[in-house]
Amino acid sequence: MNETVSQQERVGLVGVGVMGSAIAGRLLDRGVSLRLLDRDPAKLEALAARGAVVAASLADLAASCDTVILSLNTADIVEAVVFGPEGIAASARPGLLLVDMSSTDPKATGAMAARLRAETGMGWVDAPLSGGAPAAAQGRLTLMMGGEPAEVERAMRLLSAVAANMTHMGPVGAGQTTKLINQVLCACNFLAVAEATRLALDAGVDAERIPAALAGGRADSRILQEFMGKMARADLTPTGRIDNMLKDLEATQRFAMDLRTPMPLTSLIADLHRMMVAAGLGAEDSAAYMKLFDFGRERASS
Repeated sequence: MNETVSQQERVGLVGVGVMGSAIAGRLLDRGVSLRLLDRDPAKLEALAARGAVVAASLADLAASCDTVILSLNTADIVEAVVFGPEGIAASARPGLLLVDMSSTDPKATGAMAARLRAETGMGWVDAPLSGGAPAAAQGRLTLMMGGEPAEVERAMRLLSAVAANMTHMGPVGAGQTTKLINQVLCACNFLAVAEATRLALDAGVDAERIPAALAGGRADSRILQEFMGKMARADLTPTGRIDNMLKDLEATQRFAMDLRTPMPLTSLIADLHRMMVAAGLGAEDSAAYMKLFDFGRERASS
């Protein structure tokens, strides 16, 4: 898609955590008129200094925008932002488009989208992402999108500023389903790379050279290329949180249970994530998966 968003389109963004702030920064770099809101005013200061306007309320943000992007953590938070007192629905109208880039439950997404359209005429596109904050800042996110074709096309024009790969997967909720599948594959890969990194370090092999050695082979992956060196250096610069991955894996388990789909590897990996969160690693970067393989060493050396 070559057509990009008009700089006259008024865009709102709710949620400026690690991912939301990266999306906001990229949109500002592209000259998009941006209004922001977050529960933590401190997160808004740097973006306001770059030209973003801080909205007075959710209803104010919706009333003054053409498209509202959500970058939130759970379906419950999305529901509160959209349908709570003075939420987005209070100022919703036909022609206003909500683009939910959060990772949430597909069934909840479908139900909320249907309710919003029935009550207000406002459209909904689910557009969960893969790639992390660095990819957002470089405009190379991968987006899996669900919604009405014309509304997805409109969202793609806007999100082409932050994404290099966008795919319309089907009706509302299809993007969220695809994101759950993405998270299963990523979680398996993260733990496999961490385990392999630990083996390389124990064997005295330079783990930072392995990604180049395996590039283009069947074992290659973006996670291998981006994270093996990071894991070997114990570089925990934030790119994503382990507890967020656990949230998505637990959502996958619930979704699969409803479908009676067996997922034995996902169950094991979810349990390993629960161990890490219980050990206090939930807020740490994905490179902290390495610490899972240090638990026994720490006990043995104590």
